[in-house]
Amino acid sequence: NRGHALANQGHEVQWLGHATIFLRIGETRILTDPQFSERASPLSWIGPKRLHPMPVAVAELGRIDYIVISHNHYDHLDLPTLRQIAMQSGGPPLMLVPLGVDSWLREEGFERVIGLDWWQQNKQGEFAFNFVPAHHWSGRGLFDRNKTLWGGWVLEHPKFRFYFAGDTGWSEDVIEIAKRFAPFDLAAIPVGAYEPRWFMATQHINPHEAVRMHQALGGPLSLGIHWGTFQLTDEAYEDPIKELIEALKHQAIPLDRFRLFVPGQKMTLEPSIHRGD
Repeated sequence: NRGHALANQGHEVQWLGHATIFLRIGETRILTDPQFSERASPLSWIGPKRLHPMPVAVAELGRIDYIVISHNHYDHLDLPTLRQIAMQSGGPPLMLVPLGVDSWLREEGFERVIGLDWWQQNKQGEFAFNFVPAHHWSGRGLFDRNKTLWGGWVLEHPKFRFYFAGDTGWSEDVIEIAKRFAPFDLAAIPVGAYEPRWFMATQHINPHEAVRMHQALGGPLSLGIHWGTFQLTDEAYEDPIKELIEALKHQAIPLDRFRLFVPGQKMTLEPSIHRGD
């Protein structure tokens, strides 16, 4: 049957731009930080504008079962996108979000929301969603700075383990994340929005620190995210590509172990075996 066939054909991973990743694990579809809008802004006519069109429409992805959100900045939590997905056939997906973002989303009319603190876990069938620390901040206006939490996610499944870093500066927390959850089949690590360093170092890693994170996680297959979609900081569009290649070569890491995709690019990962601790 269709479900058995999907379960045995591998896991589908597709980078849709910025921090938005589509995962299909068997028949289950998951989105990270879905941002399908033209701008990363509270206003539709001003603010950072998309540098490339979305490679797919929401409807083309099929029914989304789960959404994970790293924090509430506009380039990661986009209300128009969430409202569009919530209108899908069969009802809205379950959203797993940082503590405090859950109550805010309920005020915005979303009901299927679960908020987690750092190191908390929520189980849904074969999936375990773990919210993990990141070195960042939150806020959508002048008066709500750090009123809600921020972080990354570790998704555990018997045949797939995935780390989504969200936004983060360098932090020793990644070493603890690796101790608790490695080995990973895939890690999504930010590589953009890092200049100037005097201002960005505490909130966004640069490509050299992204490679350091890749190594601290045990050297899993890694995918660079958070680059080339919105011009948020001072580095040029192509700088993350150049600097990541330079950092990988400096550490003698094969380039195919830390990949950069074009928007919409997919890959298929073979199911692995992760036994419970």
